[in-house]
Amino acid sequence: MTSPLSPAARAALALELLAIDPLGLGGVWIRARSGPTRDALLDRASALPLPLRRLPPDAGDDALSGGTDLGATLAAGGLVRRPGLLSTHAALIVPMAERVRPRCAARLGQALDRRAVCLLALDEGDAAEEALPTALADRLPIAVFLDGVRPADLPPARDAQAARARLAEVRHDSGALQELTLASTALGISSLRAPLAALAAARAHAAHAGRDALAAEDLRVAVELTLVHRAEAAPQDDAPPSTASEPETEDDRDPHDDASGKQSETLTEAARAALPPGLLAQLSAARAARMARGSGSGGTKQGGRRGRPLPARPGRPDGSARIDIVATLRAAAPWQTIRRRDAQDDRAIHVRPRDIRLRRHEEHADRLLVFVVDASGSAAMARLAQAKGAVELLLSEAYSRRDHVALVAFRGASAEVLLSPTRSLVSTKRQLAELPGGGGTPLAAGLQVAATLAAQASGRGMTPSFALLTDGRANISLDGRPDRAAASADAQRVAATLRRHGWPALVIDTGRRPAPALRTLAGTLDAHYLPLPHADAATMSRALAATLDG
Repeated sequence: MTSPLSPAARAALALELLAIDPLGLGGVWIRARSGPTRDALLDRASALPLPLRRLPPDAGDDALSGGTDLGATLAAGGLVRRPGLLSTHAALIVPMAERVRPRCAARLGQALDRRAVCLLALDEGDAAEEALPTALADRLPIAVFLDGVRPADLPPARDAQAARARLAEVRHDSGALQELTLASTALGISSLRAPLAALAAARAHAAHAGRDALAAEDLRVAVELTLVHRAEAAPQDDAPPSTASEPETEDDRDPHDDASGKQSETLTEAARAALPPGLLAQLSAARAARMARGSGSGGTKQGGRRGRPLPARPGRPDGSARIDIVATLRAAAPWQTIRRRDAQDDRAIHVRPRDIRLRRHEEHADRLLVFVVDASGSAAMARLAQAKGAVELLLSEAYSRRDHVALVAFRGASAEVLLSPTRSLVSTKRQLAELPGGGGTPLAAGLQVAATLAAQASGRGMTPSFALLTDGRANISLDGRPDRAAASADAQRVAATLRRHGWPALVIDTGRRPAPALRTLAGTLDAHYLPLPHADAATMSRALAATLDG
């Protein structure tokens, strides 16, 4: 069997096939940081038979679909429209494609479905969850990964003009699409776009090779280019048992079915050979992270004063949002001819209340890190000092991220909020230094007070997280009784309530030895568990970063 394509050969072939059939394929997803290798690959995009355009990841509807040319409209006295980037066939290069907003991704997805544009999505994300929006990843058939590839590794570019002229003559039968569909199913791909994209890639590869009909090599390359990176399951070695009631005879068997079955098995083997080790785990982890969490910042909300601009909307000024002057004039411009004719004055521009557009912005909610610190007698003075040192380290991490922090301490028979949400590092350190130790361990009360504080902060638009520092030896129940069994049960119950809110948490075990009960509590919270005796500054820093980033 032919060995899989190298990353460099895959990247070069992707651009060559795209130059042959840019609108039929739709585009390519290039995951790589900015550098000489990516620049060398993008230089080959000049071979595309389409004009190249740059598209910012936060492009609005006016840039994509066109809109009113305000200056020309006011000068002409009638509506003059400006075409958008999606109004004509073009190859759009999108830098930082992992940051494309959902609205923009939806518009681009519609254009790709109409075969109106070709897209070169430059994904520069570092983390696994920073990746192309699903609306685009499902529509871009070929993915290119340039890790470890140097410019000199790229093979020489080939002229695509002759292959482009040959593409219309490439023939295929229905069996080719059936085989690609079976290969897609074997890889666990549910999207029906996948086998259609593979067929378009196979036809382009046949034209690239100078053939006028699809060959087995064209299908194999198409599977490797378009299906492998979408895989959600490894192809199984064993075929499912037959459910036929009677074995087929030689006369009943269709020779075409045998050939198709062998071909689909060959494609499945090619897909299995091309799957890099650990790819499925990485892809599933990235999908889960993107679905379960957002970005590392707080949750998004719509506001009227600051943040990423959103499209303006009609409304009446009430002091809570500013008027978008340009959008208001665009709404009024088409009506100027009629309004000037009906008006009894000589105003240059006539604006009506229904023309008014209000600014909107997308804001990121502030993040709040709630420190829940065990100051009981079981923590002991030496270990409480270690816990304070750990909190100070984590405080510095939170401060560098410009997060709010709050401090909750529990000791004796109750818990209290020592410091409400603040960004003051000095105030937090002062309260922490003055924190006394001794008494019982009302762990459930500490979690309950922290939950109340987090709920209040969430109501004010913050995104809360927790850092619990304790040795886990709960011995005071919620009603204030010294009862270890009840105290442990109460702590588990409050932890389950916290988990239902979906707030991220970090549990730091401050005991001399890791406590199994505290590890169980961390599991109930769905929290990161970190034994303090085994943790250095770097470990705690990474754990906090993982908690805050979700």
